Amino acid sequence: MKISVIISTYNRPDALQLILQALNDQTDKNFEVIVGDDGSRSDTTLMIRNMQKICNYKIVHAFQEDQGFRLSRVRNLAASLSSGEYLIFLDGDCIPRTSFVKVHRMLAQKNCIVAGNRILLSESFTRQILLHGIKIWHYSVLDWVKAYLKHDIKRLHPFITFPYFHYLRLLHNSWKKVRGCNFALFKDDFFKVNGCDSGFEGWGYEDSDLAVRLIHAGIKVKSGRYATAVLHLWHKENDRTNQEHNLKKLQDRINSKIIKAADGIRELKNEN
Repeated sequence: MKISVIISTYNRPDALQLILQALNDQTDKNFEVIVGDDGSRSDTTLMIRNMQKICNYKIVHAFQEDQGFRLSRVRNLAASLSSGEYLIFLDGDCIPRTSFVKVHRMLAQKNCIVAGNRILLSESFTRQILLHGIKIWHYSVLDWVKAYLKHDIKRLHPFITFPYFHYLRLLHNSWKKVRGCNFALFKDDFFKVNGCDSGFEGWGYEDSDLAVRLIHAGIKVKSGRYATAVLHLWHKENDRTNQEHNLKKLQDRINSKIIKAADGIRELKNEN
């Protein structure tokens, strides 16, 4: 089964480069990467072109013009350009460990969305990682214990990797467990609900909307904890001007039986 890793990014080429380097060191090599670029400056394009020359996997740059925060649309754009049967979605500030693709493959299941998790890194630790290009995906257990004692991270237990006992991982209708920074599902299931809803513009709840519609379609939520944790680089809070508007849309969606996005992949293809 070929996997497509979809990375969403906006003007963080230093973070994105580390992610692409970490993916180059994956133990599972059968994947491609689609970078969903929400209108970054030219330095991101140049960095991607350089990484395309040296990485041992295919990188596709899916670019859209900068017209504000349009994460849902760029995820749809990237998914439409993917060739894998299985999609792993990753934010452009989340560095995967070397087993990331491998454990997501182990957890892959038809009619399930795998809700991965993250480990938050401190502001000062993030600054050092980006400044020196530190390959934290190769850190040992001892390295992470030291980081914890220095308050560079808040938790150690997410580093435990135990991707077995599938039947214990089903969360059924727990849509709140799905975080946009790290989730995965079969492409057929993603397309079944017409992908993400581009009507969610600005920060907030586009991932929850997707999870709710998938549940309406009979897709179960599966926990990716103790298996898929990514290393989340610190960043300033996004502009949350649209938060209340998006929350109301989500609440309306929860109380409905709607499955398909009103403005999703189908509408994106019709634009061209």
